[in-house]
Amino acid sequence: MIKRVVLGALFGALTVLGTGCGDECVDQFDCRDKGAAPAGQEWICNADNKCELQNLVLPPEEDAGTEVDAGTEVDAGTEVDAGTEVDAGTGDAGTEVDAGTDAGMNVAKGGACTASAECMAGLRCEAATCQSLLIAVTGNDGGTRALVTEYDVPGMTSLSADGVASAYPRFGPDGAQVAFVQGDVTGAAGELAVRPVPLTAAAPTVLTTGTASSSTRIRYMEWEPGNLITWVRGSTGISTIAATGGSPTQATVNGTFPDLAPNGTDYAYSAAGNGIYVSTGGGVPAPLAGSPTSGEQPHYNRTTSQLLFLANPDNLTVTFGTDTTPVLRLYSLPVTGGGTPALLADRTSENATGGTVDSYIANPNWSPDGSWVAYVRAYYQNISGAATLCGNTGATLCGTTPGNVIFLQRVNTTTGAADGAPVKLADNATLPSFSPDGQLVAYVFGGALYVQPIDPATGQPTGTLIQHPKDTYTVLTNEGDDYRPRWQPR
Repeated sequence: MIKRVVLGALFGALTVLGTGCGDECVDQFDCRDKGAAPAGQEWICNADNKCELQNLVLPPEEDAGTEVDAGTEVDAGTEVDAGTEVDAGTGDAGTEVDAGTDAGMNVAKGGACTASAECMAGLRCEAATCQSLLIAVTGNDGGTRALVTEYDVPGMTSLSADGVASAYPRFGPDGAQVAFVQGDVTGAAGELAVRPVPLTAAAPTVLTTGTASSSTRIRYMEWEPGNLITWVRGSTGISTIAATGGSPTQATVNGTFPDLAPNGTDYAYSAAGNGIYVSTGGGVPAPLAGSPTSGEQPHYNRTTSQLLFLANPDNLTVTFGTDTTPVLRLYSLPVTGGGTPALLADRTSENATGGTVDSYIANPNWSPDGSWVAYVRAYYQNISGAATLCGNTGATLCGTTPGNVIFLQRVNTTTGAADGAPVKLADNATLPSFSPDGQLVAYVFGGALYVQPIDPATGQPTGTLIQHPKDTYTVLTNEGDDYRPRWQPR
């Protein structure tokens, strides 16, 4: 079975327990007093209940023969200097992006509004006032937590009750509700629940459980822009349920990585060894014409007809330890009619003494208008077929090359082809996610959430980088796109 290498701050659903007599630890969280691990390593609690450093080369959860999350994250191990942090504790409107280039988006935070189109970038009209958009992530504070935060004001709020595990927060199409899995987030007893936004003291409303709907885990969940909440039953097969509850519906018998079209009805997904499938108008899913059988992780944008996906058409693989990883490339293809895929980001290989320094693509995501794609390029050294991600111990050929780099690539909205050279956004970061106005990119670096304003015309970073400090929560990345930050719709 082909697996995908996952590197990053791996904190599973942990339970805080007291250590036994003579034990240094019972889980990874007990090792926090050891301080920050060196770059490319993490603290683990070994079989002798002792804290031990371990290289960050770990296999993800297997997907029972289907695709595995494309987690290629390197936890950079160091924090960005606090000097880059925005002092947003007061919610000062000075942290907002100046959206003066977009006619009509001129009402600052706290100003009166009748529609979100009047508000500056990063804001939405709520209760007749321009307010900060929320970002949802999955984090860890000794247990896994579904979290929401204002994009420009550090301070995360757990969606589940104290001590209750939760994960995979997803906003509804109007931004007024957020769904998540709580309880047994890694098993069939997990509950699919919703809460209103802004958050109230009311308990979450449980819609269904993995046991009730399919006797499997609820994962790869999506909601916005659809009216139905969509998820994958364990490792394969897609189900849906109304946000008001009722009985779940089985949409497909196989497949994973579902993504919803702008109309909220059509959807795409990938099936291992069969490529990309699309359902149009509620019809039976059919292969997307022209998509390779290795295609996976499809993504719609909200404006054009282009579909984004990863593929390995020449079946090139590399071995990290004992794990075989496909060397993926990034493509776009019209979702209506198909055709010949346009290559947006290729693999690379550079000669080095004793081997090569290579790269593949992971974690892609569209800007809302389809004019930009964000993706992660994962660099690794390759010595006679044995690979080590750059930034990890033993990656001697890499020099100063980071393990992960986020790039933005301009895309021709008519043809779906790359337009110009890629723009570097951040080193040692992962899981990029565009804001719904296309002027901000959220990502995860070193277990912390960052938000970078960009110039939509050039893709270049602009303005002040906003950092959400890693204090109570560490933002998780090890489940790839399932952990990508999700923005509240405008």
